[in-house]
Amino acid sequence: MATNQIIKVLENLITDVPENRGVAPMKILMVGAEVYPYASVGGYAMVLNYLSRALAAKGHDVRVFMPKFGFIDKGTQFDLETVIEGLRVPTDDPSEPYLICNVKVHRTSAGVMTYFLENMEYYEKRANVYGYVDDAVRWALLSRGALEFIRTGMFIPDIIHTHDWHTSVLCDYVNRNYRDDDILNDISTVLTIHSMGHQGMFNHRHVSELDYDDGRSSVAALLSDRINKQNFLRRGILYADMLTTVSKTYAKEILTPEYGECLDKLLLEVRSKLVGIVNGLNNVDFNPSTDPLLAKNFDIHTLPNRVENKYALQDALGLPIKQDALVVGMLGRLDGQKGTDLAIKTMRHVLKDFNVQFVQVGGGDGGLAEQLRGLHAEFPTKVGIHPYPNFSNLPRLMFGGSDVMLFPSRFEPCGIVQMEAMRYGSIPIVRDIGGLADTVTAFNSITQEGTGLKFNDFNEFALFGQIVRAIELFQHKKLWNTLQKNAMSTDFSWSVRAQDYEKVYKAAQALHRKAFTRGVLDLD
Repeated sequence: MATNQIIKVLENLITDVPENRGVAPMKILMVGAEVYPYASVGGYAMVLNYLSRALAAKGHDVRVFMPKFGFIDKGTQFDLETVIEGLRVPTDDPSEPYLICNVKVHRTSAGVMTYFLENMEYYEKRANVYGYVDDAVRWALLSRGALEFIRTGMFIPDIIHTHDWHTSVLCDYVNRNYRDDDILNDISTVLTIHSMGHQGMFNHRHVSELDYDDGRSSVAALLSDRINKQNFLRRGILYADMLTTVSKTYAKEILTPEYGECLDKLLLEVRSKLVGIVNGLNNVDFNPSTDPLLAKNFDIHTLPNRVENKYALQDALGLPIKQDALVVGMLGRLDGQKGTDLAIKTMRHVLKDFNVQFVQVGGGDGGLAEQLRGLHAEFPTKVGIHPYPNFSNLPRLMFGGSDVMLFPSRFEPCGIVQMEAMRYGSIPIVRDIGGLADTVTAFNSITQEGTGLKFNDFNEFALFGQIVRAIELFQHKKLWNTLQKNAMSTDFSWSVRAQDYEKVYKAAQALHRKAFTRGVLDLD
């Protein structure tokens, strides 16, 4: 059944519940491993922050639950207050039946209250968010801790919104361990899948029959070895009342073996509760007319000012100041998923014959960083690289100063950087998949409609063709300015996305009340 048909049926179900007619305020608890600005490794953290703020602005009581990592220090950037001491979180292990935690709180200026689960062993002593052999234990503790926190009565939500494999096991706990709990059994659950590529602390593509987890058995005891071999994402898909992923196209792609990461058959079975919602962009924080990190502010009416950022970007990365050179940028982590290797191979051909400069910012895979250094050595006056993480002004200069940005991903659930680039007038060249397909429309030179350039096949010829097309369009300034204005005018605001999530929350409540078995809705 098509996604729009499913939404229609779900909305019809919702209208059958009298108390859900209209958009009544809801109490929502977001549970995640990382949330900006407290801990931010990737786009996941930004989504939780901005979605929470957008929902709060619409009148909902939105709160966040996350770990209290050691680097979130009291009295420095955030002033945290202890609200619960000695929270006993069950382990299901008779030898050590409880782990003792505290809960602290911080209220943001946007009115979103953030709760922190504090535990010395699993969070306080860790220097990083991810990368530990007991990560499965840490996230199961977070999930179970959130439920025990709710049971204290301090905040009882209507909806628990979990994110990715880390907290998707919470949906299993609610369904199995707290089925008869007077507080928790009336709370609906939503799971957002940000990426199918991670499902737990094991390689889900190569798992033995002995270690295979079908999700039907109980969650293993927190301190057991077995928990490291359980597929948290599978369990979340099975037991959440509603599922979302971060773009409509990706919601369709994950139903196929190519993108479903061995869970495509399960997702096909429960597709009636799966909805794709594109991520949003905070138009206040990302605004070229007010951004203090730019060399020169500009907007859609003052595009000539933009060139000052191009000069600043060229200077920052050691390139000659050339207004007539097409500056092609790539921003983000160095990763095979992002197609960095394809970009490097293709740019080697482009740089030989065209008046083009290539700039890169972002760290990650050491092998890809070495390839970038090789490209720089080959074209020292045409290539400027910074193959390291950068959280200062370089990303904003990239948005405001590059003419084009590349997104040749192997797969892309959503992606946020292409939206940020468009907001600043940098034209995206994207592969036509996932969220890239949903957020960028192909430019038509005749009708002058469209916001970027797109290609289909993951190879050098396809990407090369669109870069050459960008070079040609760049020579026709009036046409190029039209393309820039189209891109900058696109509305990716989170307020629109929040409305979509309101519908999902209502659907989750309707399905939960109708007690559909294991979260699988039969609409036929």
